[in-house]
Amino acid sequence: MGAAAALPAFVRAMDRIYLAAMWAAGGAIVAMSLIVPWGVFTRYVLGRGSQWPEPIAILLMMVFTFIGAACAYRAGGHIAVALVTDALPAAARRVADIAVDAMMLLACGFVAWFGTRLCIATWGQSLSELPWLPVGATYSPLPIGAAATLLFVVERRICGSQARRALMRLEEQLEVPR
Repeated sequence: MGAAAALPAFVRAMDRIYLAAMWAAGGAIVAMSLIVPWGVFTRYVLGRGSQWPEPIAILLMMVFTFIGAACAYRAGGHIAVALVTDALPAAARRVADIAVDAMMLLACGFVAWFGTRLCIATWGQSLSELPWLPVGATYSPLPIGAAATLLFVVERRICGSQARRALMRLEEQLEVPR
């Protein structure tokens, strides 16, 4: 397989990672939306709060935040301040774009590396409310989200932005009844 044939395969692999991350982030927010009211119900209606809703909701928020951020990056939905770069000449804009991607690679590499080390270091500990859940597992959205974002940055550098593709623009595909 030549280099030209490998690029579409790489983009398809990134599409699969993107969709898995979207489902994980979306599932986390749905589950959190069900768990938090249960915690409120047990505390204020039943008079006896459950121990598990809060730590599970925090874990789900981490999944939504860090894994969902990778999706936002690939879809071009992240915060970007372009006031300065838009005023630059085209050549300087390209240099700034490369510099931003280089800083993203460094930041994602840092979080992926040290997040993984944090997970490993805390794997033997458990939460008091959930003794079956290793603390390291609760930190795992950090390196997973950083690794996915790192792959999306590499994809952007090699294949260009994917932000305008239909897969990333689900809201534009919805038909609104009139």
